Amino acid sequence: MSKKIIVRIAEGIGNQLFMYAHAYALSKKINYDLYIDNTSGYFQKKNQIRSYELDKFNINTNLSDKKYRFDNFLLNLKRNLLKKIDNYKTNKSFLIESKDRNKITNYHDTVKLNFSDILYVEGYYETEKYFKDFTNDLKKKFIINEKYLEKNNKYIDLVKNSNSVSISVRQHRFSERGQKNYSKSIKFIQNTANYINKAVIFFKNKIPNAKFFIWSNDFTGLNKYFDENEFIFIKNNTNKSINDFNLFKYAKHFIVGPTSFHWWGAWLNQNRDKICVRPPDNLNPSNNKNFWPESWIKID
Repeated sequence: MSKKIIVRIAEGIGNQLFMYAHAYALSKKINYDLYIDNTSGYFQKKNQIRSYELDKFNINTNLSDKKYRFDNFLLNLKRNLLKKIDNYKTNKSFLIESKDRNKITNYHDTVKLNFSDILYVEGYYETEKYFKDFTNDLKKKFIINEKYLEKNNKYIDLVKNSNSVSISVRQHRFSERGQKNYSKSIKFIQNTANYINKAVIFFKNKIPNAKFFIWSNDFTGLNKYFDENEFIFIKNNTNKSINDFNLFKYAKHFIVGPTSFHWWGAWLNQNRDKICVRPPDNLNPSNNKNFWPESWIKID
């Protein structure tokens, strides 16, 4: 029997790409076959505000058999029990991203651990340190299948034929999934806007005729922070998340927002002369200390 990694995919596109990238790199390093579990991370109602979207990309990894999934209440109880038993095993059946008492993570070399022939991988693993050696492979895999894209998207030429700077603003970060912490979400947007406006000044001094484009999951109220005479709002209506993501590849530079979705847009972009700036540490959207690539410029 071949050795298998079963990667549990969950959350939105940005997190899905991190989960896959880590598991792909690990499978190559330890010579395991990689399979995707695309249901166990979404069966609970609280997780259904997102959906599995890796099938929209040029990823040919097989889906796992049903017997390797934990996608209902009883099977999830079984999973939790197996994970407790696994703590006492030498050859681990579960690779769970480690966190400290404050839920902070950082890069850990997992290759040196001992694994069983069936390995379940869970966690975000949000740093390029896990998969940087496989950059070329991933950039080929993380291309969107054209059948999901809006033909003749009006923004393509605007972004492609200018000194475009891609900006991303994530709204409702702390008011999704029943959290309803509206004041914290508003403060997050205010801090994001403050960072972006500092970064805009940076690019105006650095790039001639810079043109600023804003992507967002919700544009409501953003004109309070960004003048639509200066910023172009990218408002895709068809298959929004996929068409938004596709447009990142045409941008020249990035004011990377505090979002894993935009992180990937900047990381995958193949403009050799691109400049990527990133937020201050207090706007890290990830619990991973190593989230930001070292080559990206921090704007405090």
